[in-house]
Amino acid sequence: MSRTIKFMLNKQLDAIIKEEKNTVANLSNASALLFDQLSNINWAGFYLWDPEDDELVLGPFQGKVACIRIKQGEGVCGTAFKEQQSLIVDDVHLFPGHIACDAASQSEIVVPITKNGKQIGILDIDAPIKNRFSEEDRSMLEEFVAVLLQYIDI
Repeated sequence: MSRTIKFMLNKQLDAIIKEEKNTVANLSNASALLFDQLSNINWAGFYLWDPEDDELVLGPFQGKVACIRIKQGEGVCGTAFKEQQSLIVDDVHLFPGHIACDAASQSEIVVPITKNGKQIGILDIDAPIKNRFSEEDRSMLEEFVAVLLQYIDI
C-alpha cells in the first residue's frame, strides 16, 4: 500500500468520525471504510473484549456472517489479542487452531486495540487469497487504529 493511500485512508477516517462520540457508530464507519477502500478482502471488522465472559465478542463489521465469540488465545484473533501483537497470517489453514468462520478466507491480518493500557479488542481483516497482507499493510492498519483510538472511549 502506498504512502499516499495510507495517508488518504487515515485522513478519511479522521474526517468521518471526528465529530461523532458514539463508539459503535465510529467502529461501524471504520469497518465500512476499510471494506470499501482495501482491495482483495472479504471481511473487515472488530471484535471487542468482554472481560465478564473472558472472550472477544463480534463488533461492527462488513462482510459475511462471522463467529460471535472467540476465546483469548484461540485462532488468529484470540492469539493477537492475548499476545497484544499484530499478526499477519499468509495461509490461515496452516495457523494452529485457526477458527474458520468463512471457508473463503485464505489470509488474515489482526491488529490489537489498546487504549491507556486497557485492552479493547482487535481489528480483523480477511482476504480470499493467500499472502494478501504485507508489513506495509500492518503499519498502515496500526496507524489506522491509532487514529480511531482518538475517537473511541470504551
